[in-house]
Amino acid sequence: MSSRVLMYCTAVCPYCVRAEQLLKKRGVSEIEKVRIDLDPSQRETMIARTGRRTVPQIYIGERHVGGFDDLAELDREGGLVPLLQG
Repeated sequence: MSSRVLMYCTAVCPYCVRAEQLLKKRGVSEIEKVRIDLDPSQRETMIARTGRRTVPQIYIGERHVGGFDDLAELDREGGLVPLLQG
């Protein structure tokens, strides 16, 4: 069983693309994307949930991982794969 991955993102965001590439490299086949550029109310929801204004904002299961830099650091520390495996 793998954890659900949710990513707040926009269409033109290089860090969103890099986050998706890293997640796929670690075996994630499905990422639930919330496009805050298409739905401004989702931007407000993201800010309320995370306290951050930048994308991507990534959740794995119920855990807020943060943005791409946070995701990459978690991966370097060996914490990403276990988190993805639930």
